[in-house]
Amino acid sequence: MTPDAMKAHLVAFFDEVWNRRDLTRLGRYIAPDYTIRSDPGDPWDGKTLTRAEFADRLRISCAPFPDQVFSIADLLAEGNRVVADWRWTGTHLADLPGFPASGRVIKTSGVTIYDFEDGLLRGHRQQTDRLSVYRQLAAKD
Repeated sequence: MTPDAMKAHLVAFFDEVWNRRDLTRLGRYIAPDYTIRSDPGDPWDGKTLTRAEFADRLRISCAPFPDQVFSIADLLAEGNRVVADWRWTGTHLADLPGFPASGRVIKTSGVTIYDFEDGLLRGHRQQTDRLSVYRQLAAKD
């Protein structure tokens, strides 16, 4: 897969799977086994997920922020990897442990390194600003 093809694949994955939550398209984008190699603070950190488990992860992750949207700020590709610099926003409409639904719009950003194999996403490493999410959730009106 060329660097441009990997970038296009990743952009479509964000749009169709994460933003539109079209789980019927998951097999088009990720490998049968997807490994989260490093994602501090993510309950799935260090785990290898089947496509069904990845779909569960997505449903659970999106539940408190049903309108969440990712936007891509930048992409870099080399070898079998694509680095995505992304922005995220979502409205806190359902409870999280310790944080009842607030109706606040929450924003954060992160950088994720995606690994490709045979034209599919095989896993990722990620750094995201979870502290800013916590601060926004804990803010007093």
